[in-house]
Amino acid sequence: MTPVTVGVFGLIVMAVLIMIRVPIGCAMGIVGLAGFSILSSPDAAFSMLGMVVYQTVSSYALTVIPLFFLMGQLAGQSGMGVELYRAVHRWTGFLPGGLAMATVGACAGFSAISGSSLATAATIGAVALPEMKRFRYDDALATGCVAAGGTLGILIPPSTVMVVYAILTGQPVGTLFIAGIIPGIILTGLFLLTIFLWSRKRHGISHPDSRFSFAEKWESLRDTGSVLLTFALVVGGLYGGWFTPTEAAAVGALIVLVIISAKKRLTWKLLAGSLTETALTTAMIFAILIGANIFGYFMTLSDLPATLTAWVTDTGMNRYATLGIICLVYVVLGCILEGFAIMFLTLPIVFPMVTAMGFDPIWFGVLMILLIEMGLITPPVGINVFIISGIAKNVPMATIFRGIAPFFIAILICVVLLFLFPQLALFLPATMA
Repeated sequence: MTPVTVGVFGLIVMAVLIMIRVPIGCAMGIVGLAGFSILSSPDAAFSMLGMVVYQTVSSYALTVIPLFFLMGQLAGQSGMGVELYRAVHRWTGFLPGGLAMATVGACAGFSAISGSSLATAATIGAVALPEMKRFRYDDALATGCVAAGGTLGILIPPSTVMVVYAILTGQPVGTLFIAGIIPGIILTGLFLLTIFLWSRKRHGISHPDSRFSFAEKWESLRDTGSVLLTFALVVGGLYGGWFTPTEAAAVGALIVLVIISAKKRLTWKLLAGSLTETALTTAMIFAILIGANIFGYFMTLSDLPATLTAWVTDTGMNRYATLGIICLVYVVLGCILEGFAIMFLTLPIVFPMVTAMGFDPIWFGVLMILLIEMGLITPPVGINVFIISGIAKNVPMATIFRGIAPFFIAILICVVLLFLFPQLALFLPATMA
């Protein structure tokens, strides 16, 4: 067999392993090691294995992952998300769908300190869903806005998905963070507009007891101050060139720790729980990264990415049409695979093709994250949907997916805007210090 044939066969075997629920890191590692052995020798493969494991776990750049996870865990377990939701509600309560708008606003704010879609959906959903049920919100709207709002956790910086993309593609983490700000604001605005139109047309949700005085609104700003301070220092420090991504993550974790200590919420139980969850999640990500790096060496040796890139270039197909096909593939994969799995599986092959066609890698990173967001709320996998289903136990899955449909369209509109206007993602990075 030719090296390219071995590469294609390896992809098929890995797809089978994933379908039978072999962990993604193990599947990539097994296929990568076996394929490398076939194309070179078992001795060379095991030598590569030792090198990859050491280089991955000793990489200074990867220290940003546990630090951002720790920041999000401390913020979530200390109740900062609850404070944020109540504060935003005081400013949106008088609007049609005000509680749902507060949910999306709180998700956007919490995304700025959590970096995780699942953590955002779970934290805000736990407080928002009971409130919307109390005011008799339609179940579809209530669950849909939480599931969709949670997706902002991987677009608004700091985002752990952006960190992984940067590591896999060799792009600067800080630049990716800044690139996600404007698309994140636009998508938040589209979600709010979706809620407003839905509420006005079908529900007319606006409750007199959801109105607050200006004094109450002003007082609520104290609850958002901690989140705004953390976001300003972390992202502002990156934008201004004051911090490296690792330093920014450390500063963010320290600020959250100081804030919850000042509010007398820091307990040994909270600290131990946050550290434990951070360690478990970090270990999972590192295991997948090791498998992905092994698989990447195999793909490089098979010459499959270069062959596909040359084939796409030689066909003369319009590069935007080619990118459109790639985006469609990502949407389909989002229906059956989790976001991290999609990145690890496809980037070794897709990224060389995209850059060879002349697309900006930072812009493509933001575009890819939007496509992964679609997968987070798309059946049958829809990780965010399962999180919300666990909180809203009496709401059928079909109802949740029905509620998500308008928000899916909002994400699609954001994708189209980013496709047509790349500067939405590239303007701020171009002005960085």
